[in-house]
Amino acid sequence: MGKKRKDTDYVYLSTRVKAMERGLLDRARAERVLAAPTEEAAARVLQECGYPDLAGVTGRALEAALAQRQREMLEDLAGDLPDRTVLDLFRAQVDYHNAKVLVKAQALGTDPTRLLLVGGRYPPGRLAANGQKGKLSGYSQRFRRAVEEGREVLDATGDPQQVDFTLDRAYFEEAMELAIRTGSKCLTGYVAVLIDTANLRTAVRASRLGKGTEFLRQALVPGGTVSPSALARAGGGDLARLFRGGPLAAAAAAGAAATDPGSGPLTEFERLCGEAVAAYWDESPRVPFGVEPVAAYLHARQGETAAIRTILAGRRAGMDGEAIRLRLGRQYR
Repeated sequence: MGKKRKDTDYVYLSTRVKAMERGLLDRARAERVLAAPTEEAAARVLQECGYPDLAGVTGRALEAALAQRQREMLEDLAGDLPDRTVLDLFRAQVDYHNAKVLVKAQALGTDPTRLLLVGGRYPPGRLAANGQKGKLSGYSQRFRRAVEEGREVLDATGDPQQVDFTLDRAYFEEAMELAIRTGSKCLTGYVAVLIDTANLRTAVRASRLGKGTEFLRQALVPGGTVSPSALARAGGGDLARLFRGGPLAAAAAAGAAATDPGSGPLTEFERLCGEAVAAYWDESPRVPFGVEPVAAYLHARQGETAAIRTILAGRRAGMDGEAIRLRLGRQYR
């Protein structure tokens, strides 16, 4: 168990985070974005949440703007954090995404720049340059080893999907290590829910594609509340039983139904997966100050980014407001 900071170390930051929460995209603001008569009017609502003018911004430019806003928020919080471990927990996902991009790009001889994201622990430009030279001594041991394993797997198999399996497993292992280091049971529980959610998604997609047990043994990640071996043995119809009584019960039931032939898109299943992770924070015991309010805010910011992406994409695709709402988490509906 890592050394746990005293909750009183977070008094100032917890108070500040509570104030920052008032600037998040909430249900009322989301409705105003949905109802805005023009793209410019929608962008003005988002500017109230601290975003730049996003009118007419699409594709990679939109992703860059959202990522830049996220990075600014993380850098702002970093100065007041007694321990940056919780920040690293949320930033690590970006690092492992970038690692996947770089390992595959180097093998293919392509330029990875447009696919790299900002907001991780390691600046993408530096990571790309160091990775090209094979100099990763300034990175976490877990991350360095994962990149090396990813390269070895790709060299041995030529299968980019195996790189994803290797680096996803390493990401979740490091995320759990970071959560344990904070000394917060709430955060270790959060990572376990993330692992369960990722595994459930993998199991549902594998079943729909007719993938067998061997595929699942490679793809599933340990560390959740449902073991990979149990999931690998289960058929689509058993998913609801495995997750019964937990935060993913509704998502697992929808996923089990979605494994039937001709069951249609996974929109509802994906929405319920996202809601399960959000519900974890809603149902966690409230503490006035400590690492938990900071982590809950960081998760809320991730949800905000996803919601903005969904709303703007839906508006630009000509979807009506109700259709977009169905794709949003419960906090925005």
